[in-house]
Amino acid sequence: MTGGAAESFIAAVKPLVDAIGGELVPPDEAGQDDVVLSWGGAEAVAVRLPQLADSLDHILAALERRQGRPLADLDRKAKQEVVRMLEARGAFSVRHGVETVASALGVSRFTVYNYLNREKGA
Repeated sequence: MTGGAAESFIAAVKPLVDAIGGELVPPDEAGQDDVVLSWGGAEAVAVRLPQLADSLDHILAALERRQGRPLADLDRKAKQEVVRMLEARGAFSVRHGVETVASALGVSRFTVYNYLNREKGA
């Protein structure tokens, strides 16, 4: 594969890797838990996936950037929507996920559980 094709492929996958909080590394530096991506029959790049807890922090930071303000400044309905979206992405299966989300939203763990239970009852 030509260098230009590899660079184009890497540029194409970089936004996805950034969105999940991963890291691009050369294929020859890939560890056993890294995912090596091939393009045009050759290894182009490896993706080092984040730990789940790091992913949650990354997702929360991305939500703040998208909202343009701290999550704690959102109104109740918007916070409920954040909790709903995070639940769909598995955020509460991560150890201390509820505590991490509660802290980011500026609410108690009890409030996060109430938001989650409200969804299940709806």
